[in-house]
Amino acid sequence: MRKLKPKEIKCLTRGYTAYMVFPMATNTTAQPAPILSSLLFIRSLSIILLSLALVLGLPGNSFVVWSILAQMRHRSVTALLVLNLAVADLAVLLTAPFFLHTLAGGTWSFGLAGCRLCHYICGVSMYASILLITVMSLDRSLAVARPFLSQKFRTKSAAWRVLVGIWVVSAFLAVPVIVYRQVRTVTQGRVICETCYSTLGHTAFHLLFESITGFVLPFVAIVGSYSDIGRRLRATRFRRSRRTGRLVVLIILTFTAFWLPYHVVNLGEAARALGGHKIGEGSAGQKLNLARNILIALAFLSSSLNPILYACAGGGLLRSAGVGFVAKLLEGTGSEISSTRRGTQVQTPRSKPNNPLEPGPAEELILSTNPID
Repeated sequence: MRKLKPKEIKCLTRGYTAYMVFPMATNTTAQPAPILSSLLFIRSLSIILLSLALVLGLPGNSFVVWSILAQMRHRSVTALLVLNLAVADLAVLLTAPFFLHTLAGGTWSFGLAGCRLCHYICGVSMYASILLITVMSLDRSLAVARPFLSQKFRTKSAAWRVLVGIWVVSAFLAVPVIVYRQVRTVTQGRVICETCYSTLGHTAFHLLFESITGFVLPFVAIVGSYSDIGRRLRATRFRRSRRTGRLVVLIILTFTAFWLPYHVVNLGEAARALGGHKIGEGSAGQKLNLARNILIALAFLSSSLNPILYACAGGGLLRSAGVGFVAKLLEGTGSEISSTRRGTQVQTPRSKPNNPLEPGPAEELILSTNPID
């Protein structure tokens, strides 16, 4: 691989490298012993986490995609959302071997195009995942707040338009990942793939842009949706839950648990950049940089957990339906066709007055149009 000339790299501030290459790529004698020890530990931990993500995530998400495409004739809106979520997770996991190779060899071997492409795929998948989860939440909220409206517009054609929009928006929002990625040669001819900022303002912009668009705004929408759902269901004293409803909540909580710390670090580094500090500068900067590398590896692991959540939510379906449990989980609780039928049945007059402590027609309709059916 040819050496990069100094004039090709125009970086005022250098960001994090690709998955802890620098413990091997830099002169280890120049590093203080505690820092060097931390770097080597994080590198080893990253290898373990990425390997675990591959072992669990590739077969798990491939199984989910196969289950929905091969075993479901009538795919519900939820099934389409879960399918796209699994595809996004698979896309991230397919880049893991490149980072594992880099961790093992201590050098980036795939050039500038590979550096930018791998991180762009990760960026697009991150945005797609959070937007898909946000749509799931908004869908549930609309079904509770406006059940008839939700039933009218909740069609597969509308779902496909939304899904195409999600991928297009994700591809656009991830463009800065390409702009700010660069490779450079360090000691002993080793190459690293890193973020490269021309000014501290660019550093702050990228970190803030990623966290605000990729977590803060979607998370506010998710919290608002479930707050509204909880308020409305408490007001009607309707507390019946559905298996797939719990599944969506588990997906949201898992995504939040793995990604919230990463974005907290992002915001911390952005605040330091606005205060005139470079990434990794000083004791606090070094700690944030070390934390980021662990959290990136954990984010990879999060892409492998959704199939495990499906198995947990499936409960008895895993034993009764075997390899078809994912299809049963997503269609057994009602596709759009059965949902519509139940919604129509709700409009039939009832022979007995409603018990205020039991779900009435409106509550039954909420159940029948539950968007995670």
